[in-house]
Amino acid sequence: MSSKALPKSVRTPLPGFRAVRTADPDQVVEVTMILRRKKAISDEEIFKLSETVPTQRTYKTPEALAAMHGASAEDIEKVISFAHEHELAVVSQSAAGRTVKLSGTVAALQRAFAVDLKIYQDATGRRSYRGRTGPVHLPEELDSIVESVHGLDNRDQAKSHFRLIQKGHLSPRARARAKTLHPADVATAYSFPTSTGAGQTIAVIELGGGYRTSDLNTYFAKAKASPKVSSVSVHGATNHPTGNPDGPDAEVVLDIEVAGAIAKQSNIVVYFAHNTDKDFLDAISAAVHDKKNKPSIISISWGGPEISWTTQSMDAYNEVFKDAALLGITVLAASGDDGSSDGVNDGDDHVDFPASSPFVMACGGTRLLTKTGQISDETTWGGIAGDGASGGGESTHFAPPLYQKGVIPANFSGRGLPDVAGDADPQTGYDVLVDGVESTVGGTSAVAPLYAALVAQLNESLGVKCGFLNPFFYANRDVFHDITKGTNGSFNAQSGWDPTTGSGSINGKALLKKLQAKKTAERVA
Repeated sequence: MSSKALPKSVRTPLPGFRAVRTADPDQVVEVTMILRRKKAISDEEIFKLSETVPTQRTYKTPEALAAMHGASAEDIEKVISFAHEHELAVVSQSAAGRTVKLSGTVAALQRAFAVDLKIYQDATGRRSYRGRTGPVHLPEELDSIVESVHGLDNRDQAKSHFRLIQKGHLSPRARARAKTLHPADVATAYSFPTSTGAGQTIAVIELGGGYRTSDLNTYFAKAKASPKVSSVSVHGATNHPTGNPDGPDAEVVLDIEVAGAIAKQSNIVVYFAHNTDKDFLDAISAAVHDKKNKPSIISISWGGPEISWTTQSMDAYNEVFKDAALLGITVLAASGDDGSSDGVNDGDDHVDFPASSPFVMACGGTRLLTKTGQISDETTWGGIAGDGASGGGESTHFAPPLYQKGVIPANFSGRGLPDVAGDADPQTGYDVLVDGVESTVGGTSAVAPLYAALVAQLNESLGVKCGFLNPFFYANRDVFHDITKGTNGSFNAQSGWDPTTGSGSINGKALLKKLQAKKTAERVA
């Protein structure tokens, strides 16, 4: 039976890794296949919907989205037939998510997808992953039906974007001026509303670590907050605190405590998944299509440079973010903590994905100083070796979206990042309680849940879901505190939008007032 290479599916080994042996042929592996839509979703359709205020929008129901833009029953059946022909079991299928999940032995998967799976190892021998080189292949009858295949390669796909305080990098004078903050202090400085996010569900995506309920109870009691926190297991990943407050637990707890200390009566659902391309995608899709918890906001604090992703993966994630926009779900992602290089040591500038998706609110970082609860100074986070810097720059994969036309530099041929920014410098970071230890944590990881909490407050106050906000933000940039000082490496802050802090930090009450004013005007009209 003839087969064709699946476009955009080429994988190369991680730098510093080499193939050392063949993968165990009897190991059982699960893969996720993404199928084409019945009808494509145009970018313009979403941008047009999202330029209006939320009260004017008509979001799709999950049923309507599946019926119009899901996978067809015929396409699903063809994939199931392919599975049976190749001794693969059908784990699940979803027309709404456009997925068919299959499992089988490495040997069967190699035959089905015409790939050679090997174990790749670094020079130390301590790190390894199952991977492939070259493209995935599919039979001609699935040509154009299957858009991507995930799970054959299980390398770590993303890293968390939190930073711990590094006091030794500052002069005594600068250290004296720095002041760590409680999430509520940051919310006050940014003039967030006083609403509690009641009735709103914030989904948090995590790829490792965990939280201790006793820590959350202690922390939220002091904050006079009572969010309801629960977790969802994706492919066997669970809430698994390591006991190391400097490890992945810091990411998980930072996300929960920042969001919950501000959106004090919200529901926070943590979707735990393994750190692979497949499971990261499956976790986001699970949150978007979760009919039980029905999150209206998704906060993502993990990511990696665009060059570390396959094109098929970035396109697949981007389509899930389109689903979220049509359903009225706001998706926020950290823009990265390594400045304009995004941690890639090749001398070029890079941006972080999934923050670079045009359908995600990319959250950059600032250094925030306050006085009597107000902003006394705010600059781009960066410029101190070792302490990190706000991720930002120009995408090499996504074209500039319509809402950035005339805003980003004229020489940018790709989507500009970030869209917004907030306090992220660990020197002015957030007080949290992790594994029984009071810690100070920063990073753009904190900015995504910070603004996720704001969206929960806005949703509650307006009585509707804000959904995808980027086009509205770019048309109403007077709700931002413009950051005009600082650098993230290759880019400097300046008046207006810039690739270090986007449009700046959000004035929550100004944004709410503008939304309410437009809502009142609509009623009068």
